[in-house]
This record gives sequence, C-alpha cells and structure tokens, in this order.
Amino acid sequence: MSRHRQPEEPRSNYITPEGARCLRDELDFLWRIERPKVTQAVSEAAAQGDRSENADYIYGKRRLREIDRRVRHLTLRLDSVKVVSAPPTNADRVFFGAWVRLENEDGNELVYRIVGPDEFDLPRGFISMDSPMGRALMGKMEGDEVVVQRPAGKAEFTILAISYKPIGEP
Repeated sequence: MSRHRQPEEPRSNYITPEGARCLRDELDFLWRIERPKVTQAVSEAAAQGDRSENADYIYGKRRLREIDRRVRHLTLRLDSVKVVSAPPTNADRVFFGAWVRLENEDGNELVYRIVGPDEFDLPRGFISMDSPMGRALMGKMEGDEVVVQRPAGKAEFTILAISYKPIGEP
C-alpha cells in the first residue's frame, strides 16, 4: 500500500453563471457566518479547561479544519474556472450549457443540461460534461444516436432536441 495518491483526472474548468454564484455564496456563507460561529464555540469550549477530554473543543477544531479546507478549495476553484454565459455560435450541436432532450431505448424521454463538474445535480437534470453521458453527447446534433457505456451496460439514446434555454421555455 502506497502513501501516495493517484493524481486526479483533470476536470473541466467551465461553469455557468448560476454555478459560479452558488460557489461564491457557499464561500461567503462559510467565511462570514459558519467559521466565526464555530470559532466562537471553540474558544468557549477552550475556556472550560482540560481540552484533551473536551468533546466540544475537539469536534469544533475538526469542524474548523473542514471549513478551512472547503474555503481553500472554493477559493482556488473560483480562481481557475471560466464562466460561460453566452451560447455557442453553432447552437445546432451539443456543447457546454445545452439542454438536451433524449429518448432512451424504452421510449422514455429525458432532459439533461450539460454543466461543469462543480455544478452537476442529477435530480435537477444537470449532468457534468466530464461524465460518460456528457462526453457522449458533446458535439452531437439533433437526431443523432448516442451510445453510453454505463456500469449496467451500454445504453442507446436518440437526441430529440437541443436548446440553450430550458426546453419548453420560449
């Protein structure tokens, strides 16, 4: 067993304006609200005396480390992402930010939005452009057949519509 970690796969640096706003809001909340509250709780727990058996102190310090790690990650990530707010010049193909309506092998329709890895949210239909489905859809056109390799096996989809506004919105 090695002490060294495998390098992470490079992630795409694209993000929607909404996604960037969510990351900034989380950073702001952690830095201005959560961290001061936890810092106050840790200082109150430290004032009680013996810190070696003081659960409030121990867990508070752990929570501070988690907050600091997340703040550092968000700061670095926000510095490196590219906010994409305009649709591509060729809106007939699937690119970042596209809403894609698909039909699966069973005839069921699915709607997905292609987003960056920081903002995927499957219940909302937001899939990462780095996911197997996202990679398979990129560059495809309406009417194209898409084959996606999933853990459960291959799945085929047909692209029914591509839009850079939510499908169903004028």
